Amino acid sequence: MINDEWIWSLNRLIPNDPVVARQVLEQIREQLEAQQWDERDIFGVRLAVDEALVNAMKHGNRQDAGKQVGVACKLSEKRLWIRIADEGPGFCPESVPDCTEPENLERPCGRGIMLMRNFMSRVEYNTRGNAVEMEKQR
Repeated sequence: MINDEWIWSLNRLIPNDPVVARQVLEQIREQLEAQQWDERDIFGVRLAVDEALVNAMKHGNRQDAGKQVGVACKLSEKRLWIRIADEGPGFCPESVPDCTEPENLERPCGRGIMLMRNFMSRVEYNTRGNAVEMEKQR
């Protein structure tokens, strides 16, 4: 990782609850706005983080209210770093079909991963496939 001076951080375990996920998204948005990030970047980060949270809750934790999602986030003047982890078994990102291929256009899977990769500067999964780490360079 680049050695940044972090000006804000968040490290929470949240319930498998979309309402709480939206609250976390709002906190991140507020911090990006406070640092005067570009509206386009804020939109992209919000979309990517929302997709990662939804994937963790829906696919990873399989909507189990007894499970949690870990959210760690750090913000510097030049960079946002975020890690989202679920309690699920994980998956292999390479096995998700490319949603832009003609045969997959009607299939619902893979769109969130594509959006995350397009809006963030870096997206990586852990070996198990139950945590995603993303960065956005300003």
